[in-house]
Amino acid sequence: MRAAKFTTKIATKKIIGRTDKADFPKLKLSEIDIKIDTGAYTSSIHCTDIEEVDGVLIANFLDQDHPQYHGKKIEFQDYEITTVRSSNGNQEQRYEVQSNIRIFKKLYKISLTLNNRQEMRFPVLIGRKFLSKKFIVDPELQDISFLQSQA
Repeated sequence: MRAAKFTTKIATKKIIGRTDKADFPKLKLSEIDIKIDTGAYTSSIHCTDIEEVDGVLIANFLDQDHPQYHGKKIEFQDYEITTVRSSNGNQEQRYEVQSNIRIFKKLYKISLTLNNRQEMRFPVLIGRKFLSKKFIVDPELQDISFLQSQA
């Protein structure tokens, strides 16, 4: 019985590779490089010029060096401040917003922490909180969703 439940759970999940490209419609971003990180709990996106004004969070996503940078400031009425522990054990406070992500031609809700990832190769890191119950990660594969969307 347990094997049948396990097989059913696997059958309902999509296989995703270690990297891909995704759209973030609420953020007005398309074909953004993402890195899948099963070691990270939260998902994070490169963000600059973050400020709170009268209870509204205003953020600029990516930066001028990024090809998909559009310079539009996005406002969030609902946001949280959360504590994130990095891989080196340091804790830091970050803003966390609710957004959406289009991957495998499907739109999902996603929580994103806002962080300056300018020194990182990928502007978006996708963590376990989003991946759980939806995806199985195969580290040998890359850009599966993006390639399927181009076919």
